Amino acid sequence: RRAVRKKALELLARREHGEGELKQKLLARDFDPGEVEAEVAALKAEGLQDDGRYAEAYVHQRVARGFGPVRIAGELRERGVAEALVEPLLAAPDWRERVGAARRKKFGASAPQDLEERARQTRFLQHRGFTSSQIRNALK
Repeated sequence: RRAVRKKALELLARREHGEGELKQKLLARDFDPGEVEAEVAALKAEGLQDDGRYAEAYVHQRVARGFGPVRIAGELRERGVAEALVEPLLAAPDWRERVGAARRKKFGASAPQDLEERARQTRFLQHRGFTSSQIRNALK
């Protein structure tokens, strides 16, 4: 069990990990599933692994890279983070400013001139995970 703890602490020292992600990485290294389960529970009890802290760091990183709330929420769901932890974090950023910044970074300051360019920018922002209303406001 020491080897499991050592590897888990190495992973957590590099960056925050969600509980599911940490278990998955440890199991991929052929550790015993029972030991992995017990050690991750112990790390959680000690406060060394926290899904809330992980979600907060993940949201901050993805927002900084220009991604929207829909995509970030989906990625966190895929990583096994509870919806109750995700919703308050996604309410914090000013998404109107973020969607505008993502559009300007990719396409420049001028608004789209024709329908084809507007559709191209819309697809890009949808892929980034912004809502339809956020995209409409950014393209005005």
